[in-house]
Amino acid sequence: MTESILTIAVPKGTLLKPSLGLLGQLGLPVEGIDSESRSMIFTYDDCPGVRYIMCRPTDVPVYVEHGAADLGFVGKDTIVEQGMDVYELVDLKYGYCRFVVAVPEAWQGFKLKDLNYKRVATKFPAIASHFFREKGLSVEIIKLHGNIELAPLMGLADVIVDISSTGRSLRENHLSELCSIMDISCRLISNRVSYRTKHQRIQPLVDQIQTIIRGENEHAD
Repeated sequence: MTESILTIAVPKGTLLKPSLGLLGQLGLPVEGIDSESRSMIFTYDDCPGVRYIMCRPTDVPVYVEHGAADLGFVGKDTIVEQGMDVYELVDLKYGYCRFVVAVPEAWQGFKLKDLNYKRVATKFPAIASHFFREKGLSVEIIKLHGNIELAPLMGLADVIVDISSTGRSLRENHLSELCSIMDISCRLISNRVSYRTKHQRIQPLVDQIQTIIRGENEHAD
């Protein structure tokens, strides 16, 4: 990390637009940042003290933990799944969804305890394993990288653990939510060393963000 520059990792995908909107509210430049751009590093002549790096969402905590970025925007799901050693500074209150356990619609009346010794497909094996261990259940975790809903349809797994926002994808694939594991949203994270060495630059941004979030919540009420 360059001491005079604050490096911020922003994620490609659905979290990019609201993250850039928040940075703009902080008075920071965000012009030209686009997930379709071939550029991966964005700097501004009129704001030389800040630069952005564009990352895959799952890579943001890696860049932050290892000090290639001072701050980063990332979903709580990624933080928990990866277990990276970073500071979680602010719940940004957007990108909301939930981790759920979903079962075939035909399994009406099933309870969580009935999943003992079942096969569970998920993109989040650490979160799924921890959840079922806490519940005293023994399951076989099958890690997939996409199309989790396909696994029960094809007999690869009995149930799934996945992210759900509206439940539409579950219903379209004849699955129903059995229980919720945790709520997730986008978080601002910091490298531990950066938070100490650049505290005078980072903390004012955190304070501004918290003020913005409080104002939005009061307006919503």
